[in-house]
Amino acid sequence: MSSIPITFQLGVAFSIFIIGLYILLAKKNILRIILGIETMLSGCNIAIISIGSRLAQNGVDPLAQSIVIISIAIGAGVVALAVSLSVLAYRRFGTLDITKLSELRG
Repeated sequence: MSSIPITFQLGVAFSIFIIGLYILLAKKNILRIILGIETMLSGCNIAIISIGSRLAQNGVDPLAQSIVIISIAIGAGVVALAVSLSVLAYRRFGTLDITKLSELRG
């Protein structure tokens, strides 16, 4: 049985995490920042599953699966809350730009 090497799997997970970190740091739009956080979360989930698949003899470790499922559920709730708050911010201030929203403080 041929399988993908763990170094390749972790490299892909790390690359996805770095792309999400770039989106988080470089973008000014709230929705893109939320997307960057979710991309980072996906990279972490891939890393957990790839490590969990090496720990079990057949398939994936049940603990790793449960951690990823709980992480996906919590991430979905956080994204729903963040998107709803950004919709309210857009309705109130008319922009989703972080720099313009921080200037409105005061």
